[in-house]
Amino acid sequence: MKNFELLKFGSADELAGAAADAWLNEIEIANRNGKSPCVALSGGRITHKFFAQTVEKARKMAVPFHRIHFFWADERCVPPTDPESNFKLANDLLFEPLKISKNHIHRIPGEKSPQAAVEAAEEELRHFASSDKNGRPILDLIFLGMGEDGHVASLFQNAMSTMSNDAKNNGSFLFVENSPKPPPHRISLSFNAIAAARLVWVIVSGSGKEAALKESLGEGQTPLARVIQARAATKIFSDIQGVVE
Repeated sequence: MKNFELLKFGSADELAGAAADAWLNEIEIANRNGKSPCVALSGGRITHKFFAQTVEKARKMAVPFHRIHFFWADERCVPPTDPESNFKLANDLLFEPLKISKNHIHRIPGEKSPQAAVEAAEEELRHFASSDKNGRPILDLIFLGMGEDGHVASLFQNAMSTMSNDAKNNGSFLFVENSPKPPPHRISLSFNAIAAARLVWVIVSGSGKEAALKESLGEGQTPLARVIQARAATKIFSDIQGVVE
């Protein structure tokens, strides 16, 4: 029995629209049940289309976002106004257009020292998220992208200190000090935190990713493969042709 669901689309626009529809459906269910979900966002090129479609559809359907608490799967160690900031991307394209309350936005403070940023992000998540029986905070939904090397969040296959740090990491966040993609210093959710989330949705778009996605869906060793293998279920939205389950 497969522990992932692969949803395939003919274009990046179709992919972004389907992911937005699925998210809005989850939000409506949470609103009806009086829940306040904790959601972690990611960056990446497809995120621009995803946020734009979400805003357009949310306005058209009048879906309120006031219950959601927003976190991040990863952040670059830069100020929140830096063009490299994942917070800035979400703030410009999602939060400001939908007038999200600042009290519900829990960014990773990338301008602080890495240790301080990890500690602040961990404290913020523990304050708002529910916990499992071991006291680990549980995110309700994590959005992930996937890079050409199969990395997710800022967990890279060839950033070996990330793997060794994560093996010893009991927290939800960790410092990545040698990202092979600039900037090299980042804060990321740990593999353990991603594995523990209620839902993980991976949005995979763009040329050059077919081989990594195929490996990840098989018995591969990519970071995405590690996520899939650690979870009972992972949903993958993809516009990459030639990849079958």
